[in-house]
Amino acid sequence: MIVLGINYYFHDSSAALVIDGELIVALEEERFTRNKHTREFPENAIRECLRIGGIEADQIDHVAVSIKPTHCWQKKVAYALKKPHKAAPFVKHELINGFFKQRRFKKWVTDTFSANKRPKIAFIEHHLSHAAGTFFVSPYEDAAIMAIDGSGEWACAWLGHGKGNKVTCFNESLFPHSLGSVYESVTEFCGFKPNYDEGKTMGLAPLGDASKYIDEARKVVSITDAGQIEVDLSYFSYQFWGYKRCAQKFYDVFGEPRPLNGEFKQHHQDVAAAFQLLLEECALKMAAVLKRKTQATHLIIAGGVALNSVMNGRLLREAGFDDVYIMPAAGDNGTSIGAAYTLLHQELNLPRTFVHDNPYVGNEYSDEEIETDLKKFKLSYKQSDDIATDTAKLLQDGKIGGWYQGRMEIGPRALGSRSIVANPAFPDMKDKINAEVKFREAYRPFAPSATVEAAREFFDIDVEAPFMLKVCQVKKEKQSIMPAITHVDGSARLQTVKSETHPLYHRLISQLGERTGVPVVLNTSFNIQGEPVCESPRDAIRCFYSTGLDFLAIGSFLIEK
Repeated sequence: MIVLGINYYFHDSSAALVIDGELIVALEEERFTRNKHTREFPENAIRECLRIGGIEADQIDHVAVSIKPTHCWQKKVAYALKKPHKAAPFVKHELINGFFKQRRFKKWVTDTFSANKRPKIAFIEHHLSHAAGTFFVSPYEDAAIMAIDGSGEWACAWLGHGKGNKVTCFNESLFPHSLGSVYESVTEFCGFKPNYDEGKTMGLAPLGDASKYIDEARKVVSITDAGQIEVDLSYFSYQFWGYKRCAQKFYDVFGEPRPLNGEFKQHHQDVAAAFQLLLEECALKMAAVLKRKTQATHLIIAGGVALNSVMNGRLLREAGFDDVYIMPAAGDNGTSIGAAYTLLHQELNLPRTFVHDNPYVGNEYSDEEIETDLKKFKLSYKQSDDIATDTAKLLQDGKIGGWYQGRMEIGPRALGSRSIVANPAFPDMKDKINAEVKFREAYRPFAPSATVEAAREFFDIDVEAPFMLKVCQVKKEKQSIMPAITHVDGSARLQTVKSETHPLYHRLISQLGERTGVPVVLNTSFNIQGEPVCESPRDAIRCFYSTGLDFLAIGSFLIEK
């Protein structure tokens, strides 16, 4: 059976191909259009999925879409009618945009499939695609499930239980009572782009003092005994689909917002710290409800808020579960995968056979294809007999490199296929990469990749973290030898790397460890701020020559400046 999963309704549009229960390929449209977080229909991603899968469109049995446009429609209309003076932006957001999204999808269906060979099309609720879809590709047969994001069709959070082939929803929190939207509003307050830059807010939080505003922040959001979110909407205007998400009351209590690209003031950092702490507290309360109701030993975390790895780290340590599972593409980009597996297991009741423990499900380029571009651009390069060892030698000397190897990762985190790598032992390395390579805010931290065998020696964590979605502490005695990946609060967003999953990247880290005694690599995504991660060799070459990178390890080829 062949299933094509699609996310085309929300940001981070994507496609995934599943054949006989196995995830063959999953791709994000932004990698091809170079428009970060794109909402464009994923026609390039779909085309590439079919090419890699070696199939024609007419062979597809089912198309699973991560939206059910008619879901909660009556609740939406009722909400809009209560506020007729705000109806115009509602009509634009829910009706006009939705109409054009559906028209584009129908055109793709008509253009792609012959009339007598059209696949069955299933529209899967957005939060079910997040929650159930993540559970069905997890390694667990029994787990509590928590999905939190800004909003789907109308839900903003979903709590339930997964067992075998079925998931059960306990309750949903409905718009405008959205923890994700509150955090987006704080992101805007801190001078970042809401719905895209929440990671910057999370990184800013450790620079602030949460105690200055936490009592006021706790008045803004609360969690009921059933685990539902309640927001005091007098602080916000996001519920009216306006250009600004915070109301004047928010500014009266928490101070003036930071202008875009403006100077950071202490209260911006303190507000970020307070609302990061509030997010963690709310998630822990919701997890406690799930623990009581399910008695499960494992927790699934899904939705865009699941990319908040600091929150995930606290849930891992404090919620009472043995481990947590978060899909590498936890946001809307992963709902193409989630919709496909929800259809297979929840709707069609087919047995579970696949575990999504390998994020390298994208496309790849051969050495022949890479060398064709190198020659086309008349570049000076050499072919390496051992690219991992040669790269490790350069890292040992303090060089910063682009690392472009194998199949592309799915999700926003670079995990050793499309990465910028460096030696974390150099104290000035973080500032150097932020200023000369990434061109981004100086405070922002970088993540470490460690071999799974050595991770516990350097980091305070007892489980694997293959997708860089669980923040832990760098052991105190190790912080001074890895200053470039240790954040101001002693934390790190760790990735553990197994040789079975990515042997070449594991070898690179091991080779650096043999030379320095520290099998840890500084790892950040192969892009500059505002651009998607590099997809093609051309993207990698362009990024290399437009930044302060010292070398590029691309396939088996090495280019140095």
